[in-house]
Amino acid sequence: MAGIDDVAERAGVSTATVSRALSGRGPVAEATRARVEEAARSLGYVVSSTASGLASGRTRNIGVLLPYLDRWFFSTVLGGIADTLLDDGYDIALYNLTDDRRHRGEIFETSLRRGRVDGVIAISIELDADERRRLSELNRPVVAIGGPTPGVATLSVDDVAVGRLATEHLLELGHTRIAHLGADTRFDSDFHVPAQRRAGFDAALEAAGIPADAAPFDAADFTVKGGHDAATRLLGADDAPTAIFAASDEMAIGAMLAARELGLRVPEDVSVIGVDGHELGEFFQLTTVAQFPREQGARAAAAILAAIEGEPPHAEPLEHRLVDRGSTAPPPQ
Repeated sequence: MAGIDDVAERAGVSTATVSRALSGRGPVAEATRARVEEAARSLGYVVSSTASGLASGRTRNIGVLLPYLDRWFFSTVLGGIADTLLDDGYDIALYNLTDDRRHRGEIFETSLRRGRVDGVIAISIELDADERRRLSELNRPVVAIGGPTPGVATLSVDDVAVGRLATEHLLELGHTRIAHLGADTRFDSDFHVPAQRRAGFDAALEAAGIPADAAPFDAADFTVKGGHDAATRLLGADDAPTAIFAASDEMAIGAMLAARELGLRVPEDVSVIGVDGHELGEFFQLTTVAQFPREQGARAAAAILAAIEGEPPHAEPLEHRLVDRGSTAPPPQ
């Protein structure tokens, strides 16, 4: 197997020049860099990330903390992170944080330290004071996506505003019997996103003179099946709503399927709106408040890379926008 000495000999330069040329760190003339890269290619030489890390003090590895690996939102955010980091030559170490306190403690106390990361991104993880302290002790930049995290630069969506925007859209169409499809307490952890979206729903109704506590509500688990079952109950009631605001697109898709099974047309008989910007939303022509999760991941990755280069990360709002695809319309006469 070819080594750095072989590349240096073939390119006619020193090993230090080879290191600078292939790592991208340090001044090297373009003609020299091209000669070194050609020599490396012809010899099949690949830079050792371990050796590079020892020389630079960096591992080119970013730790990513997330609560779920198999949910669409988290995998899509992770995709945005990966796109940006891999383009810059960084690897990703995934750490799945569950509610098990012992398991979480091992990740913060042992795994992150052993993994030697250059930075940490936390996706929708509510970190307690001890966990924040342990991250601080790593002396590495940390960026969070989600709710406010003391001492950590956080990129966050205003979920109250999200809920309000979705509900105001239905109100502007003329709906007054609007149901909310949210989540029960089992699925309302880490920043209480469902509760915040419900607060926006309530605020929009109250501003329109509609008592929020009288609005139909059912809880689900942020899945298509959960949304289907909850919407079946809502739409099968005697005082069925003319519109449903679901706190996630997957639940909204479930609600659309339930409506069709009950012989209701969407949007002629019942309007449905969701939240997220799920890739299936376009297929179902679902109106949604998109929060662009892939872009969230890309922004978090860009922030951590900038922090590694010495630019302190700071809290930033994340975009959300109404995307009207046709699953909402004025209520039936």
